Amino acid sequence: MTLQLTGFHHLTAVTARAKGNRDFYTRALALRLVKKTVNQDDVSAYHLFYADGVASPGTDITFFDWPAARERRGSGAVSRTGFRVAGEDALRAWKSRFAADGVAAGEIVKRDGRATLDFEDGEGQRLALVVDPTGEAHPVEGADAPPAAEQIRGLGPIAMTVAELEPTKAFLEGALNMVHARTYECPDGTAHVFGFGDGGAQGELHVVADASLARARQGAGGVHHVAFRTPSPGTLTQWTDRLRSLRVPTSGEVERYYFRSLYFREPGGVLFEIATDGPGFAVDEPMDRLGERLSLPPFLEPRRAEIEAGLKPL
Repeated sequence: MTLQLTGFHHLTAVTARAKGNRDFYTRALALRLVKKTVNQDDVSAYHLFYADGVASPGTDITFFDWPAARERRGSGAVSRTGFRVAGEDALRAWKSRFAADGVAAGEIVKRDGRATLDFEDGEGQRLALVVDPTGEAHPVEGADAPPAAEQIRGLGPIAMTVAELEPTKAFLEGALNMVHARTYECPDGTAHVFGFGDGGAQGELHVVADASLARARQGAGGVHHVAFRTPSPGTLTQWTDRLRSLRVPTSGEVERYYFRSLYFREPGGVLFEIATDGPGFAVDEPMDRLGERLSLPPFLEPRRAEIEAGLKPL
């Protein structure tokens, strides 16, 4: 049986304004802050996770809080992060909400056969709402939350730009067992859609090749990495073995406490991660209290006082 990824797990981006970031994603986008922790490799920085009402894998956008300059856009980077909504009525409601909140947004257009609304957060993070009702919905609760039928259902599709298509195409198909499904024309050029079977937009990478662009420089408003789902530590080890057999340099498996991970770069320069579905964010907090306090994995807990002293209040 062919080894398959099962969609997006999360996408991690960069913010230089943690408080404003939290306000935008919990208020303007009505996502739930499901984990307030730190970058395990740089404990001076928050790592904030926003997701659906039950912190489902595949619904998370996460942020490292770094005092970075604005991203320089270019190739070798994610160019837009999509979120799925159930239908065009939801899209129109979001457009009205964005206008009332002063969120920079475009017009509703058809792209790759789906109604789409592009918008940006306050740091220029490029985002989109895309009509695709696949998958389960777990709405965020609360008096200020939009109606359940309008809420964001999860990630996807995710667009990325590379200098050359063929090396990335060969890697996605040959190493990650993705399928080149189709192409379409978009404002950035010809987009090539790669996916995992018939999983819909929650597992689609849209790749544009543009050799005229300079290499992107990472910074605030940009994406750090894209993570794909695998069910268990056992299947993660299968991916580790597969990439090793193909001589792909990787991080080796990394225990992140909330999931287990493997990191590597595709040939165009975008950092990828494969992450396990579990154990999930309720491993150290009750589901109804997620994100209310600073959570630390066990190996960092002895340093709590030092770490909390170095973080800015949210």
